Parts: sequence; structure tokens; C-alpha cells
Amino acid sequence: MPFLTLSCTNFRNLHDATIDLLSKEVYFVGENGQGKTNILESLYYLAYGSSFRTRTEQEIVKDGENAFSLRTMFREENDSIISIYSEFQRGQKKILKNQKKITDRKELVNTIPCVLFCHDDLDFSVGEPERRRFFIDQSLSMYDAVYIDEMRAYKKILKNRNLVLKNKDYNMLEMYDQQLVQRGIYIQDKRKKMIFKFNMIFTRLYEKVSGIENVSILYEPSWKEIDNVTPSHKQVLELLISKRNVDCAMETTMSGPHRDRIRFIKDGKPFVPTASTGQRRLISLLLRAAQAVHYGETTGKKPVLLMDDVLLELDPHKRQRFTSILPPYNQLFCTFLPGEPYERYKTSETKIYFVENGVVHG
Repeated sequence: MPFLTLSCTNFRNLHDATIDLLSKEVYFVGENGQGKTNILESLYYLAYGSSFRTRTEQEIVKDGENAFSLRTMFREENDSIISIYSEFQRGQKKILKNQKKITDRKELVNTIPCVLFCHDDLDFSVGEPERRRFFIDQSLSMYDAVYIDEMRAYKKILKNRNLVLKNKDYNMLEMYDQQLVQRGIYIQDKRKKMIFKFNMIFTRLYEKVSGIENVSILYEPSWKEIDNVTPSHKQVLELLISKRNVDCAMETTMSGPHRDRIRFIKDGKPFVPTASTGQRRLISLLLRAAQAVHYGETTGKKPVLLMDDVLLELDPHKRQRFTSILPPYNQLFCTFLPGEPYERYKTSETKIYFVENGVVHG
């Protein structure tokens, strides 16, 4: 199994200890606020070098302490063992992979591929457009280091271009326009191709679990005036220049991949505005399931699934259907409240831990 052990020191409320994770499936059972989510957060942090709950590492440090550390042993599909060590101390973060310092979190991409299911995923269906763009970018970044570089470069160029617009230093616009278009075309093309493949998975899963047909994802690029499958640099540059007066008036860049829209439609019409709360919640869950399927089909690797109390929000019928469509995984971690029927889901390969006041026991 991928995660073999987890060692925590001063990580939120978790007791300093090493947990044996040598099992295909691991369930953590406990009341709210006892530390179940903290365990999943620690695994996610080791996989990606960041938390899914905060951008401020100091918030993770146990009360009264000034540092935390995490360590895991991870077995790859070729049976080689990787060690990951993460430490935050005196405002500085350090990550070691097989005792070698990681200088860029990008180096962790594809090392421990984790797909997280959590309550905040509801934002993907009902939240701001930025959250849906984040989901698509995250899905691509799980296996494509070049995309990470291109996104970083685009954001830097965008920041500089917006500064030029704010300062009314228009002589610099031509240079930044050229750079923005180059990176933006790449990002738009990657998103378009990824969503095309993603829809083949998502639409099928949504119908299987909900019984509702033809729910799909619609990608509306900001540079939508250009109908070409892959627009040329010249076409997009001319479009950006045509919008320059608006950008100057607003003192910010009003078009580009950072303004792309991603919507959910059924039979060509908006789906979310008329969907029930349960249908919207199911969108977010099945986006994550589709993310795991897409990752597996693209890389040939099975991901690790981290599921934080998400089954609780489904009725028993949909819960059964949802668990039946989970993609092949290397390992599954689930959190449950004590009253949930977690015993119904376990197999001969399931390890069950109980969590109370940050202490994990079998």
C-alpha cells in the first residue's frame, strides 16, 4: 500500500505519534473536532507541500508550540520506497524527499497523487468562477509540471501588466501583451482539451449516480471571439489590443484565461440555477471522482483517495451508487462519525482507527 506510516509532531491537535497505515483502506472514526480531518490534512500536506485548509503554516502548529513536522514512508507501484519529510519552523518551510531538499513544490508532482473529497468542494458548483478554474488547473497540475510553469509565468506577466495599467505606463503594454498572449494560448488550449476528455467521464458518472442524463461541463474561454480550435498568436494579440481601451479605463486586464468561465449545463441549458442542493453537492463529489479517473487514464497510475465525511451528505441510495463508481485506487482514507454505517463499507483489507482528542487508536 502507498502510505506505510505517518509520523506527526505538533501538527494541530494530533498526538505526537507514528500511525501504521499499511492497509488498502483506512477509516478514521470520531466525533467532530477530534482530529480526523487533521490526519487527512497531514497526508495531503506531505503529498503536495501545502494544506487544503489554510495558506498560513503557523495556523497548523499546535497551540503553545512554534514548529511542526510530518514524515511518511510511501511505496510506489514499482515497490520502491520514498520518504517525505516536511517541517515548518521559525517561519520557514523545509521539505525533504529521500533526504534531498525540495526547492520547489513542483518536484512533488506525481510523487504521491492524492485526490481530496471535502465539504469545501461545493464551491466548484456554486462558488465563484475562480474556484472552477482552480479545479481544472489543479487537475492538470497533478501530472503536468510544464502546465505549472506556464501558469506561474502567466500570473507573473498578468501582475506586471496590471501594474502598468494602474500606473498608466502604457509604453510597456506592447511587451506584456506579447508575453500574455503566448502563455494564455497555451493555457486555454490545455484547459479546452482537458475538459473535452473530462466530460466523457463526468457525464457518465453523473447519470449513473443520479439518473440524470446529459449533465456536462461547458468551457467558455475569455478570448471566445476567436472560434479557431487553436487560435494563432496574431489573432489573440489583435483581440487583446482591441480591448486595450477598456483595460486602461478599468486599470486591469479584463480578458484572458484568468477570466475564463466554466459552467455546468444539461441539454445545452444552465443546470446549477435549477438544480437541488443534493444535485449541486453531487456535482462536486463526482468532479473529484472524475478527477481521479482522469488522472489514472492519463498517467496509468492509481491515485490515493482522501474522503472527509463526504458520504454523510448523500442519501443511502446515492451513497451506495457513489461508492460503486469510485475509480481504482491505490489506497483509500475515509473519515466517519461514530453513528455512520462505516462497518457496511469495510472489506477484509480495511483498517479502522478511532480518533479522540487527537489520539489515534485501533
